[in-house]
Amino acid sequence: MKAVFLDRDGVINRAFVRDGRSYSPASLEEFTLLPGVPEAIAALRRAGYRVLVVTNQPDVGKGVLRLEVVEAMHQRLRRLVPLDDIIVCYHTDADRCACRKPQPGMLLDAARAWRLQLSQCVMVGDRWRDIEAGKAAGCRTILVRGDDYAEPPVKAADAIVASLPEASALILSQRWPAGAAQPIEVAT
Repeated sequence: MKAVFLDRDGVINRAFVRDGRSYSPASLEEFTLLPGVPEAIAALRRAGYRVLVVTNQPDVGKGVLRLEVVEAMHQRLRRLVPLDDIIVCYHTDADRCACRKPQPGMLLDAARAWRLQLSQCVMVGDRWRDIEAGKAAGCRTILVRGDDYAEPPVKAADAIVASLPEASALILSQRWPAGAAQPIEVAT
């Protein structure tokens, strides 16, 4: 069984960038899908991929965002796109849990629950944490480039794209570079 793991903020829905840092929507009203996301996810599902969201939501653990708000966002997301599962880590870095990305715990748990072969799976994310979690789990990785993030560039990704629709097209084309030392840049 194969799957595509998707980070949420910045890949599926709009992330809010302040001072070069990516932030989750603070309310249900701010939770908006990025262009082409429903179609990209539907295409992956039609091709036989499970589509699972794996998202860090530390604002709940910090007491900045209520759990009910995040759950309402996920209810809306499930209504708008055909997902198989949404897996959430509410911990902060200080908790040192196994599920918070860059740790691979959410992906490993999903692999057991969904009987996935991780070498046949892809992790799509917009930050280094997503790529490291995917690599640690044994997945291929695609970075959705956040040009306005003030973070070091992610060099370990297997591919770099501008959006989830581009990532979906790459996955479906199966044009992965064989043993590439540098990630491929997919032209828009």
